[in-house]
Amino acid sequence: MPVTDGAFYESVGGHETFVRLVDRFYEGVADDDVLRAMYPEEDLGPARRRLTMFLEQYWGGPTAYSQERGHPRLRMRHAPFKVNPDARDRWLAHMRTALDSLGLAPLDEAQLWDYLERAAHSLLNTFDE
Repeated sequence: MPVTDGAFYESVGGHETFVRLVDRFYEGVADDDVLRAMYPEEDLGPARRRLTMFLEQYWGGPTAYSQERGHPRLRMRHAPFKVNPDARDRWLAHMRTALDSLGLAPLDEAQLWDYLERAAHSLLNTFDE
C-alpha cells in the first residue's frame, strides 16, 4: 500500500506531522453536523487513530494500519455512509484547513493535497441530498 519508500513520510516530519494533521482535521469534524453524524463512536479518538495510521502507512511510515485492519478497502469501509458532494466538500474543507496549519514545503503540500482530493472524490457514492 505505501506509495513511497518512506522518504515523503520522513521529509514532512513523520508521525508528529500526521498526528497534527489528523487532530486539526477532527477539530473541524467535531463541529460539523453532516460529517460528525458519520462517526458512530461518541469519542472521535478511534477515528483519529485509524486515519493517522492509514495516512502514515500510505506515505511510507509504519504499517500498523494493515497489521490491525487488513487492506484499507476505502470504498467498502465508507459504503454505509452517504458520501455525497456536500459531505466530500466539507471533508475537503476541514482537511484543507488542517493541511494549511502544517506549514509544509510547497511541493510536499501539493503532493499531499493532490492525494487527499483524489481520495475524497473517489469515495463519492451518491448524489442524493
